[in-house]
This record gives sequence, structure tokens and C-alpha cells, in this order.
Amino acid sequence: QVQLVESGGGLVQAGGSLRLSCTVSGRTSSSYTMGWFRQPPGKEREFVAAISRSAGITYYADSVKGRFTISRDNAKTTIYLQMSSLKPEDTAVYYCAAAILMAHIRENRGDYWGQGTQVTVSS
Repeated sequence: QVQLVESGGGLVQAGGSLRLSCTVSGRTSSSYTMGWFRQPPGKEREFVAAISRSAGITYYADSVKGRFTISRDNAKTTIYLQMSSLKPEDTAVYYCAAAILMAHIRENRGDYWGQGTQVTVSS
């Protein structure tokens, strides 16, 4: 069994930055492709970013390209989402997910999910 725990959310003003962390336990994080997703208030969950096992390949939603950076430290079994130039429309609960296949992450079908962390961007 794999457990994911997100942290780092909070309240920030527009234009500010936050770094989210997702700690993986229960199995070696390097076994999984990892992704970040978010669910804005009243909306469905959407893909944000994904990173391959070796961190050699990354994908981003168009809405966050150039502002967000996904990274991973397999030694620390932690995945990060550095968010910059935040906008009010980035307000959401952010989730990390793990999957064997990158295709599953990109299709919003993680094998394991964290409980989420709230990010609120004020205007």
C-alpha cells in the first residue's frame, strides 16, 4: 500500500509563490509516475502537472505552464510543486497522485491519491 501526504498549502496574495510537497510512504516513490491535480470550488478535478519516474519527462496543463514547476527527490521520496505568479483562479484543493503509467496520470486516473491541501489565492 502507498500513502501520499500533501503539505504546503495556504493563503497567498496574487503574484505570490507557494511550494507544495507530497511525501510518499509504503513503497519506493521512484517506482511511480507522479502527478499534481487540483479541484477548484464547484468544479471537477483537473490535471496540473506530471513527472516521470526518473524526472526526465514533465508535463503541464496549459494554464500553469511557465508558472509552476514539478520536481521530485526520490531519495527523500518527495514530490514538489513550485507555484509562482499565482492567480486567484489557481485557488483549489491540490492533490498528488501516483501511478505506474504516465498515461494514467495524464488521464486523471491515479492509482493512489493524497488527501489534498488547500491553496487560496487572494486578489
